[in-house]
Amino acid sequence: MTPSARPRAIRRVVVARHGDTFLPHEPPRRIGARSDPPLTPRGEAQARALGDHLRAHGFRFGTILSGPLARTRRTATAAGYDPQVAHWLTEIDHGPDEDRPEPAVLARLGADALAAWDRDAVPPLGWTVDAPARLACWRGLLLAPDPGDVLVVTSAGAARFAPLSLGRRPPGGPKLRTGAYGVFEDTSLTCWNITIPA
Repeated sequence: MTPSARPRAIRRVVVARHGDTFLPHEPPRRIGARSDPPLTPRGEAQARALGDHLRAHGFRFGTILSGPLARTRRTATAAGYDPQVAHWLTEIDHGPDEDRPEPAVLARLGADALAAWDRDAVPPLGWTVDAPARLACWRGLLLAPDPGDVLVVTSAGAARFAPLSLGRRPPGGPKLRTGAYGVFEDTSLTCWNITIPA
């Protein structure tokens, strides 16, 4: 077979969200770019399970990226990877809702604004997101000609723009659960929100 007739390798990009940062008894809060709690013991276990799972399924990454927050970098290292920090993967800034409990955020913004964020990544009033720049960065990564597999470890606010950047609408919405991942094969979104028992 000549090189020109050789089948082209499929490029896979795995997008993973960091592990848990809240203990079971803690009420959920909106944590973003200005809040960086450490992984809980369960979050550490989720990270290790993610790494074991990806290696068991034959993923060998040529590039590993993480956001700059400690929770994303720690998830990558606990999974057994040495990430390069990519600042465009940092979490969004929730503005006046940063580190506030969910009932207070809901009371300020209303259910419709939060539903638009969860469904379409439309930022609520007061949040700093820069959706066009995030979409452009994800498109640049997902459409890059480099054939090597890529692992991206980030947070929910940043990860949700990955499928939307290529016009993909995952069932259940673009938000990744903690410790979950999705896979792009070239420009096809083959799975999203896959969780591994920790």
